[in-house]
Amino acid sequence: MPSDNPRPDVTWTSLPGPVPIDHAWVDGTLWRALAVEWRSAGGEFVALWGSDERPAGLGFVVHAVFICARKWRWISLRAGNDDPRFPALSGLFPAAARQERALFDLLGISCDARDTRPWLRHEVWGARDFPLRRDFVAGAPPVSDEPPYPFVSVRGTGVHEIAVGPIHAGTIEPGHFRFSVVGDEILRLEERLGYTHKGVAKRLEDISLLDGGALAGRICADSTAAYAGAYAMAVEAVSACMIPPRALWLRALLWERERVANHLGDLGALCQDGGLAFGHVQFGLLKEWWLKTHRQLFGHRYLMDAIVPGGVACDLDSTATALLDAECTTLLEATRRLQHIIDDHAGLQERFLGTGRLDETQARALGAVGLAARASGLSYDLRVLSPSPPYDTLKTRIAIRTEGDVAARVAVRFDEIYESLRLIRAILAPLPNGPVRVPCDHLEGVLGLGAVEGWRGPVVVAITRAVNPKSHHVHIHDPSWHNWPLLERAVLGDLVPDFPLINKSFNLAYSGHDQ
Repeated sequence: MPSDNPRPDVTWTSLPGPVPIDHAWVDGTLWRALAVEWRSAGGEFVALWGSDERPAGLGFVVHAVFICARKWRWISLRAGNDDPRFPALSGLFPAAARQERALFDLLGISCDARDTRPWLRHEVWGARDFPLRRDFVAGAPPVSDEPPYPFVSVRGTGVHEIAVGPIHAGTIEPGHFRFSVVGDEILRLEERLGYTHKGVAKRLEDISLLDGGALAGRICADSTAAYAGAYAMAVEAVSACMIPPRALWLRALLWERERVANHLGDLGALCQDGGLAFGHVQFGLLKEWWLKTHRQLFGHRYLMDAIVPGGVACDLDSTATALLDAECTTLLEATRRLQHIIDDHAGLQERFLGTGRLDETQARALGAVGLAARASGLSYDLRVLSPSPPYDTLKTRIAIRTEGDVAARVAVRFDEIYESLRLIRAILAPLPNGPVRVPCDHLEGVLGLGAVEGWRGPVVVAITRAVNPKSHHVHIHDPSWHNWPLLERAVLGDLVPDFPLINKSFNLAYSGHDQ
């Protein structure tokens, strides 16, 4: 059904699903014009990706999703067959830059961007090998003749470089950080990621859409409910599946519990990096207690396989809901006591206040999302900006700070824990009766999108499905794509020893970014 159309030269089609989104096929001129229009109107760039639709006669296709005036817009551009190209978006939306580079690495689709360095190519594919093309055949990595990655160098009296990673001393995933410093002061930070690229999108092409949720939920283990939920919503959109109300409310319960678990873990890690081991231990105990309840009631500490296309795979009885309600009361009291200790700890506050500052202007210009955006004064939360059921009735209160430093990101975490506990109790009180899952196997639609405000920010899953011949492509987008560049800006002028603290205050995903 055509939607309201402010431009007569664009034909919009409303797609089914809990995320109300309009889609249009555009040419290169309209692609650019719409991006300019939405940028001028304060629109948000969400994601950019491509798909090989040559089997369906469409050639290579580039897709982009935006939110403008609370409306989701998905535009698709046929980029050609032999030398696919599209107009770059990074000049308007800097968050698109690395996604443009990854698009070429994976599909060989070029654009007129300023930065065309490889992003995901770590000497494992040949120069003309593009792994997301349908005719790509995996094999032994070729002997690479690529030159070393061209990091940007900073020159001047007393300037030297510190290379950190990609392998780190701690048990974290690999990422390379190249610091240019004078003494201990950071003049520039340049990141390189992609070391944990696992080929998830390629693997999902060989898995049925109904079975792919198990893999989607394992891309980034600390956000499994968000990933599985967004994936399920996208599948439900292409199948026009109506989810039972009880399942919708239980999904929201799982998303809020996942948010609380991660904020507890991060607050403990921030205490550790700031020199307060007591806080690390106390928050660790609270998180462990919370995760044990996950295992007891939902079958897995990290909520694996709890959300599935068609609903959820678990249910709660009255005893379980009473346990969850009481747990919220206990956690609220314990967290408030710990916040008072942290706020009154002069040494910790000296490390937090003013460190790793990203002001609102910088955050807006770089396209910040999620927690990082809200700590810098931006009211960006899909639970409010584009609420799907039951958030459209829960009336989420956005946790926001304006200082943009480590202290602000700590404060947002506390506020979000308290709000999530309120939401959990609000979900449990009127939990609808009825089934928790329905069949979801009538895959008739061509396009589907799901989006969940995960604890880091929006997790987006888009499905493009060619009916003849039958094939599909699944694009999964993590908010860390937007927020990793923020870290490069936030550390400027700070000291090298503060980097672990600043980095942890963002706590961005490697696996979610690299997939």
